[in-house]
Amino acid sequence: MLKIVVDATPVEPKPSGVGFYVANLICALDVLQKEENFQLGVVYQPGLKKWLRGDFSFPESLKHYSQRHLLPLPVRISDLLLALAFRPSLSYFEKYLGFPDIVHGTNYSVYPCKKSLKVMNIYDLTFIKYPNYIDSVVKKYTKKVRRCLQWTDLVLTISESSKKDIVEHLQVDPKKVYVTPLASRYYPDYLSAQTTEELEKQVNYDFSQPYLLFISTIEPRKNINTIISAFNFLKEQYKIPHKLILIGKKGWNYEPVFAAIENSPWANQIHHLNYLSNELVALFYSKADVFVYPSHYEGFGLPVLEAMTLGAAVISSNTSSIPEVTGDAAILIDPNNPIQLAEAILKVISDSQLRQELINKGKARAKLFSWERTAQETLNAYRTIL
Repeated sequence: MLKIVVDATPVEPKPSGVGFYVANLICALDVLQKEENFQLGVVYQPGLKKWLRGDFSFPESLKHYSQRHLLPLPVRISDLLLALAFRPSLSYFEKYLGFPDIVHGTNYSVYPCKKSLKVMNIYDLTFIKYPNYIDSVVKKYTKKVRRCLQWTDLVLTISESSKKDIVEHLQVDPKKVYVTPLASRYYPDYLSAQTTEELEKQVNYDFSQPYLLFISTIEPRKNINTIISAFNFLKEQYKIPHKLILIGKKGWNYEPVFAAIENSPWANQIHHLNYLSNELVALFYSKADVFVYPSHYEGFGLPVLEAMTLGAAVISSNTSSIPEVTGDAAILIDPNNPIQLAEAILKVISDSQLRQELINKGKARAKLFSWERTAQETLNAYRTIL
């Protein structure tokens, strides 16, 4: 029987980004293993603080998997071993993984095992293409990824756009790169009328007031200042009644966004909300007049898919992977053009027929993506190297 071990180290109690993908992938693969005749295992490395305390316990969310493997080193130290890539490390990693047929590294690296086939996820190439959009930790990825590619048998990525970047910038053979798209944390009827009513009582917001919505990490790559410029323009020129709601935790270099809010003549109508529960985020998606996402560069663009799933009309960028996700179910604009963004917003909020058309198309489009599909595509990818 095929033995597969997936690195579950990125899974955190409140997963986002890579952790969110990994948690959903292993959950969907777990469901598939009986009918597809393979055995799934997960491997986990403790964080540096836990390791120093001698705490080698698995996170709660991983404890129900029967095949659990612990690598008793924090990522920082195993990364150091990868950087040195000394020969003893080859068998060192393998014994802790139970000698699987395939080992799947989920966070821009993969353990250099001798006998196991090695699969590595590379989600996007922000660290190479847009180094000005990332922090110092991510800037070190280039070296690590290039080194791991020396022993990687297969690269998984999340869009054709990212595949193109990987082939072009890392000189990887296109036959070695397989695309497995992401899926939403939501499904179409995620919020019942009763749940919506209960949630509305929890939030200090009057939903009878219309709003434009952005959801993601507050950081330069997401191009939030352009949203604020477009909002200011619409307030000044067209006196739109809308507020602007930004939901997301502060990421790297978020200060310019808050400076732009402070300097806006309509600062009291721009609200930033930090990390919210899945249900509350869903509520804001479902009640938005428009979901606005003019990101400069995405490996996939999950917030766009979530917005479409929950019935928000979407305006997003015409760059990187976004067009693959939206198809014709969104209005796509040049992210460097705030006036174009403002005009698109105006079009949607003043034409209820167009808005409804975008909502209907978005819901239909979102049905093409599911974690079952992601798991099945991942399994198909594994089988290409057996």
